[in-house]
Amino acid sequence: MTGKSGGSGGSRRLTVADYPLAETQSARIKGKRGLALDAITLDAVTGGKVTMEDLQIIPQALRDQAEIAADAGRPTLALNFHRAAELVEVPQELIMSTYELLRPGRAKAKAELTARATLLRCDYKAHAIADFIDEAAEVYAKRGLFTRRY
Repeated sequence: MTGKSGGSGGSRRLTVADYPLAETQSARIKGKRGLALDAITLDAVTGGKVTMEDLQIIPQALRDQAEIAADAGRPTLALNFHRAAELVEVPQELIMSTYELLRPGRAKAKAELTARATLLRCDYKAHAIADFIDEAAEVYAKRGLFTRRY
């Protein structure tokens, strides 16, 4: 969980040396409402000062992890963190129905997947995940995975 604003608490690029962020960069770790990680104490929780928003991951936290993964030479993991950052604000029901739609044989035609990609791209600005779904649609079409297999 890092700052809600456009910045991530500092302009320095993160490296492997910054992992884990909670230990090395605790000042930049904040929840959605801006509550600092070190302010989340048992007393704060029992006193009603901490809400679920303070405990939920925010996009910047995942982008920070992507920077560290990229620095570690893990570009695929970094891309997955970027995709995850896009999905933070997408409703859980939409994420789960998209997951189900991506299972081979669930979508009946390529258009179902491309429509979902368009929805995610336009309504949620989830461009990387939409590109992933468009790519899946192409692969599924080539491999005949739009036909139910069982």
